[in-house]
Amino acid sequence: MPKKWRQHLERWMTRQMELPQDVTMDLARITMVGHIHIYIENHKGLLAFSDKEIRILLKHNQLIIRGEDLVIKAILPEEIIVEGKIDQVLYIDQ
Repeated sequence: MPKKWRQHLERWMTRQMELPQDVTMDLARITMVGHIHIYIENHKGLLAFSDKEIRILLKHNQLIIRGEDLVIKAILPEEIIVEGKIDQVLYIDQ
């Protein structure tokens, strides 16, 4: 099935079944609490990390988290929890 048709079908199913798009379209869900905690669900892997920058691979994009004293509190196959002083969250379209 062509990609365009698949995306159209996914959107239609999402509307008809009233499901969240992150579930049906395999999108990342990002939850941030203040500037000290960020929780990323449905990631595809960790690309790079330091105490100042963390790069996370998403399905089609990258998420860059910048700040100070960043630590990865938990990393699971589909979830990452980062804590520290978060200054910037960038979504890089590839």
